[in-house]
Amino acid sequence: MNNIEQLNKQFEGKSPREVLEFFLDKYKGKIALSSSLSIEDQVLTDLIVKTDKEARIFTLDTGRLFPETYSLIDKTNLRYNIKLEVLFPDYKEVEKLVKAEGINLFYAGIEQRKACCRVRKLEPLKRAFEGLEVWICGLRKEQSVTRQAVQLVEWDENNGLIKLNPLINFTEAEVWEYIRTNSVPYNKLHDQGFPSIGCQPCTRAVQPGEDIRAGRWWWENPEQKECGLHKR
Repeated sequence: MNNIEQLNKQFEGKSPREVLEFFLDKYKGKIALSSSLSIEDQVLTDLIVKTDKEARIFTLDTGRLFPETYSLIDKTNLRYNIKLEVLFPDYKEVEKLVKAEGINLFYAGIEQRKACCRVRKLEPLKRAFEGLEVWICGLRKEQSVTRQAVQLVEWDENNGLIKLNPLINFTEAEVWEYIRTNSVPYNKLHDQGFPSIGCQPCTRAVQPGEDIRAGRWWWENPEQKECGLHKR
């Protein structure tokens, strides 16, 4: 889309705050942050609340999250005096999947894991997208081999939305600097060797020197480690 190319040129070299100010104003009421409560999404939450406290921020509760992640939801609400919107999967679809494939089906193979992600994450996400024109994400190029070609502004063909990645060129060090400088709440598992945190059965701590997403679906090859939210 030509408009996407123009937007990327327009905001080249601009700060995440400047990018968010433009999009939150232009698409007011039709834009939202899809937060996984990662350090990146916590930075974006801080920036968004400081720009427009009424802006929509939602997160997906798959039913398999860490206790520390649930605690972070409460801490974030208290810190910013907001109420994060929490979306859940259709319990009937979860029951159907578990009955057919087992409670821990994701270990059996990539297709089973993707089926779990589809029911617990992708379908609730599609509900959250209703009425939106832009979704804000915390993707960074540095995160993994699957994200090297991601741009600041993209067209999400699958969902018919503009996808905005304000922190796309941030390093992990820059994210942590922002968090510490602005006292942004973060998941305490990060202090225990978890750089990337998803569902509890599918996430482990990483060893020094490992890729930051090595603990996500660690039994799969690196080029396959996406749940489908960020399919390009």
